[in-house]
Amino acid sequence: MQNDAGSDTSTTSTAWRAPLVFGIVVAIVALDQITKAWVVAEFSDAPLSIIDTRVEFRVSRNTGGAFSLFQSFTPILAVLAAIVTVVLVRAVQRTRDPVLLIALALVLAGALGNLCDRVFRSPGFLRGAVVDFVRVGQFPTFNVADSAITIGAILLVLQAWRGPSGE
Repeated sequence: MQNDAGSDTSTTSTAWRAPLVFGIVVAIVALDQITKAWVVAEFSDAPLSIIDTRVEFRVSRNTGGAFSLFQSFTPILAVLAAIVTVVLVRAVQRTRDPVLLIALALVLAGALGNLCDRVFRSPGFLRGAVVDFVRVGQFPTFNVADSAITIGAILLVLQAWRGPSGE
């Protein structure tokens, strides 16, 4: 479909998608990696208590998945994270809904943030431990990438519940 100027309106109407997704992913991955480097450098010896011991920055290395499950399957989890990343990139390319786009971008950014740890942190390639550092009460320790995944997943559920028409 072309407008009077001869440009493709389907391309122009979705031109905002790539910069939005790219911006979200780069910002979240950068924030995730910067905060992890900071916490490892500053709090490896002792945690920083924000509110007594209920809220603190405490370095924790997770070789497993969510909630520290599957600790002995780190290489498999890394490969699965790479596969999920490819699936998410394809889903983002097909999505036109702005809320779904943001939700998928958040999940993608979180997956990439934690995948960076699995690839680049010790003990080595595809065996690296994810650095978690935010501890709130009895809740499992988490990081910026985990937060992005959680927020993205909540948005996905809310959008699915709301339905495509927004009703």
